[in-house]
Amino acid sequence: MWLFKKFKKMGAEQRKVTIIPAGTLTADKMPECDLGITAHSFDYIGKKTRYIPKLGWLGYHPSLLPRHRGRSSIEWAIRMNEPITGGTVFWLNAGIDRGDIAYQDWCWIPPDYYLEPSNSAVKLWRDELCPMGLKLFETALKDVLNGVIKRKPQDRRFSTFEPNTNVKDIYRPDLLMIDYETR
Repeated sequence: MWLFKKFKKMGAEQRKVTIIPAGTLTADKMPECDLGITAHSFDYIGKKTRYIPKLGWLGYHPSLLPRHRGRSSIEWAIRMNEPITGGTVFWLNAGIDRGDIAYQDWCWIPPDYYLEPSNSAVKLWRDELCPMGLKLFETALKDVLNGVIKRKPQDRRFSTFEPNTNVKDIYRPDLLMIDYETR
């Protein structure tokens, strides 16, 4: 939400840039436009909506795609003790975080971050990956305005997809019925 407010302050309304808050985008709310943009969003952009912008959609994912596709990419990079991570601006397609890569950048993951992955993920997003995404988008948008469209397919050999780390455990009453004392 704070990013939404920041873009409004930066003059999105004066420049007639439509901002649609997360969780509310549908094809009937999407105006005709040249380019759609989404950043670290957990909303899936459906086919009807993806086909409205003339050039397509650019998205930002806080990982070096094709590594760490999925919702908890920052935390998984930390949990896996990776020394670097980064951000990717990519072209959305029907897959989750699978579109062609437009721009990437990287940053170090400080070793002390491995001790508290959840808290460290928030810090890494705030201090490195969010500002990185804004810079990558700035580059991408300048290029698009100048007619330069960069697209490089993701190398599937290096792809990973990790689950959301914030999902509650599934309640399994059958596990409560196992008599461990007789084993």
